[in-house]
Amino acid sequence: MKSDTMSRQIQLYPELSLTLTKAGSGRPILVLHGGHGPANTVAILDHFEATSTVIAPTHPGWDGTLRPAWFSGVDDLANAYLDLLEDENLGDVVVIATSFGGWVASEMAVRDRGRRISRMVLIDPIGPEIPGHTMSLDWEQPGGRPMPANMHVVYAYAGQSLRDPKLLRRLRRVQTPTLVLWGENDPVYPPEYGKAFAEAFADARFEIIPGAGHIPVKEAPEATLAAIDAFLSAS
Repeated sequence: MKSDTMSRQIQLYPELSLTLTKAGSGRPILVLHGGHGPANTVAILDHFEATSTVIAPTHPGWDGTLRPAWFSGVDDLANAYLDLLEDENLGDVVVIATSFGGWVASEMAVRDRGRRISRMVLIDPIGPEIPGHTMSLDWEQPGGRPMPANMHVVYAYAGQSLRDPKLLRRLRRVQTPTLVLWGENDPVYPPEYGKAFAEAFADARFEIIPGAGHIPVKEAPEATLAAIDAFLSAS
C-alpha cells in the first residue's frame, strides 16, 4: 500500500469504535474482509487505491479490536457499515467482499433503503442456507488443521451453523448489480453453491476463477482483479 494510506478509529456508536484503513481518492469502494482477517484483502486495496477511495474496516473482534458483547450478529455489522456510509455521506459505493464479508455485504444490500450501494462483488461468499449443500471446514474433519484463531469471532457473529435459512429468500429484492466470483477448487463450498447464491439476486453474474480455492484474490489475484475490473467498467 502507498505511504498515504491511513488507519484511524472512529466512534460509530457510543460503545463501538471502528478501525478503518483508507487510501486513494475517487469513487468509493468499501472492502469487507472474511474470517481470515484484513490481510487477505490487501491486494484489493493496492489495486484500486490509484483510482478510487478505498475504505476497509476491520470487523470488531479481529486483529485485537474490541467487540462489545451486544454487537453479536451479522445484521449488526451490516447496519454498522450502512451507518458508516451515511455518516461519511457516500453514494455510488462499490462493495467488494470476501467469504464472511460477502455475507455481511449481502445483508447490507437487503437493508440499503438509501440506495448507497451501486455495485457489489462477492468473492466466495458464505451465508445463505442452500438445500443440498453443506459447508466443509477442514478443522472439523479427522486429521484436519487447527481452527484458525479468528474463527471464534466468526462464530460469535454467525452462530455455530454459519448459515442463515432466511437470507436466500430476501436476496430477490436486491436490485444492485452483483458479480459473484468463485474459486474453482473452493474446499468450503463447491461452485454449484456459488451459482445458486448468484441466482438468488435479481441482477447477478457468476464467474469461476480457474485454479483458485476459497480466497481467489490471494490464490489467483490477476484473474480475480481482471474479472472485477471488467464488471466495474461495464455499463
